[in-house]
Amino acid sequence: MLSIDLDLLMRAYASGIFPMSDARDDPDTFWIEPEMRAILPLDGFKLSKSLAKTIRQDRFRVTADTVFPRVIATCAAKNEGRQDTWINPDIEDAFCELHRRGYAHSVECWEDEKLVGGLYGMALGRAFFGESMFSRATDASKVALAWLVARLRVGGFTLLDCQFMTSHLQSLGAVEMPQEDYLVLLQQSLGRDFQASVVLSAAPASSGVSAGAGVWGALDGFLAAGAGAVSEDFSSTASSSPGKLILQALTQTS
Repeated sequence: MLSIDLDLLMRAYASGIFPMSDARDDPDTFWIEPEMRAILPLDGFKLSKSLAKTIRQDRFRVTADTVFPRVIATCAAKNEGRQDTWINPDIEDAFCELHRRGYAHSVECWEDEKLVGGLYGMALGRAFFGESMFSRATDASKVALAWLVARLRVGGFTLLDCQFMTSHLQSLGAVEMPQEDYLVLLQQSLGRDFQASVVLSAAPASSGVSAGAGVWGALDGFLAAGAGAVSEDFSSTASSSPGKLILQALTQTS
């Protein structure tokens, strides 16, 4: 049995609140509503020439939702540059269950068969709540984030929540705003008719069934086609390279 009630968890996110713990091995989970909130505008992702080159050359093989438990476990693990994390087992278990239900998602970067970067978060309405990322190779987390932004743009999402500002996120285009301004954007992304109390009965974003919801899987069709896009906002341009298609999705204007 999960220690964190999933309905409570999703209602919290819909209200601008999220869970954290003081340490990986801390059994206590508390709820955070920061005074300042970081978001990454989906039309404001900063694509440097070097990062664009890395994406264009397909230096990493990028997937989505293939090893979600490994991604969150790696995000939660200690490493040389980070002695502790805020993801305790209760939060990890809750997100793994949300993934099984189609609400939590991951993006993974691979070198050959080695997982070298990734991120995870949760989709609700047209909002995506980014939780954590990791990198075991140069630019791997940046590439994962670029692919996430492209996926959200193609899928019709309108908000990428980053929770707290970091220098890494700021270098990629994240901005900070007061919580009250964030809540306005959040409400717009969830829609007027969104009912947080019954969120678990709604279809997840991956299905595209919920009215007004972003479609997590839309990018997969875009890439599979190898040309064009899944919506009228993206013009048809032939390309066989996944990286070139991602760059198209990142730079195409509506």
